[in-house]
Amino acid sequence: MATFGRSDDLRGAEFVGTDLRGARFVGADLSGVVMRGVEVAGADIDAPWLYNGEHFFRVNGVDVVPLVEAELNRRFPGRADRYAADPDGLRAAWAALERTWAATLERVSAMPAATVDVSVGGEWSFAQTLRHLILATDVWLGRAILEIDQPFHPLGLAHASAEDDGLDMSIFTTVTPPYAEVLEVRAGRVAMVRDFLATVTADELATTRKNPWDEPYPQTTRSCLHVILEEEWEHHRYAVRDLDTIEGRNV
Repeated sequence: MATFGRSDDLRGAEFVGTDLRGARFVGADLSGVVMRGVEVAGADIDAPWLYNGEHFFRVNGVDVVPLVEAELNRRFPGRADRYAADPDGLRAAWAALERTWAATLERVSAMPAATVDVSVGGEWSFAQTLRHLILATDVWLGRAILEIDQPFHPLGLAHASAEDDGLDMSIFTTVTPPYAEVLEVRAGRVAMVRDFLATVTADELATTRKNPWDEPYPQTTRSCLHVILEEEWEHHRYAVRDLDTIEGRNV
């Protein structure tokens, strides 16, 4: 199968009568793509930034973004509050998220032990997802909000381009840690967010913070917390999706 990487410039290309059945697009920029008279049976699109309040995604002339957003909020109670603006709203949003993850962890504990290390379609395993969320907390709470010089736990797992963004990868382990250790560190990071939210004030939420990935574009404490909540909900969605697939295989 042909592979087109970052160096291949296909912007503005026209595909006429092209057979793209079974093609896979990972981390690709498809913004502004126009498709006419296409066959999309069985297509599966995952766009975590679909809902940003600025753009549309039309299928047969219908903007499906509000429909997708409403359905995801229905499936995952509490998700709709991930952009809460005030301290009480954020505390409630985090409590709902904790309950959701607790139920998912209980579900996983009842599955075969090896489940936590299973990758579906090349995606992160359940254990790797928890490790990434450890990193997300360290980036947006530890570095951005608390301004800790070295907030990173070695078990954290970064996205593929993190080194290009200036993250020192030598901090992190290169071996697969025991799942029990991942759970312990993850629980500690969840508690860190809970403890911070317990006393945060409206004035603190409005405080300007350095953007840990893009310094020229500062954030506020509120927006940093929103990133944490968004990361949590999106990766929970991925985790549940893959757990459903794993369970389906074992039926």
